[in-house]
Amino acid sequence: MQYLTVPLGQHRLPPLPYSYHALEPVVSGKLLEIHHSQHHKAYVEGLNKAELKMAEARGKRDYSLVKHWEREIAFHGSGHILHSIYWTSMAPIGNRWETPGTQIHNLMANYFGSFLAFQEQFSEAAINVEGSGWAALVWQPGWGRLEILAIEKHQNFFQVGGIPLLVMDVWEHAYYLDYLSKRKEYVRSWWQIVNWAAVEKRLNLALVGQMPLVIN
Repeated sequence: MQYLTVPLGQHRLPPLPYSYHALEPVVSGKLLEIHHSQHHKAYVEGLNKAELKMAEARGKRDYSLVKHWEREIAFHGSGHILHSIYWTSMAPIGNRWETPGTQIHNLMANYFGSFLAFQEQFSEAAINVEGSGWAALVWQPGWGRLEILAIEKHQNFFQVGGIPLLVMDVWEHAYYLDYLSKRKEYVRSWWQIVNWAAVEKRLNLALVGQMPLVIN
């Protein structure tokens, strides 16, 4: 599998691999539509703007705002990447693997002790993210093992080199319309729609250094 080169400032909002209503009752169609077509789109637009502004600054050799635009690229770029992986981290109930694949399950057992231990740690990481952010299961090639990260915003406390395999959005826009302030209830319900087939596929790609945003 080869990477697609994205031209400067031309990132695109990826289509969902299912309809807006496909994740009900865990995630409502209205929430999913707003989340995808408005929030994710805003990160794509912010990333494109920041890349073009940074290119303009390079052309002028004017780096007075380099800190600002590099922060924008990190924030919006990470938001775009994580949302793209988030959509494929889920699948409709009845149209998904019910349990992790053999390879990811073995790696979970080797490092966390069991799948249940992984699930408990991941859930608590998501519930306890301070403010807005993500829980992420990543493959860390530098150590040759899995790791769970509690990411604030989209980019804070991310571990350099980690390749996301499974991510859960715990920004309020990901659950508030359906669950109000009950983040814990959202987290517990979310496991019903985890797309374990995609996680296994992402692991196999990560083992050879690949992290596509969209997988088939």
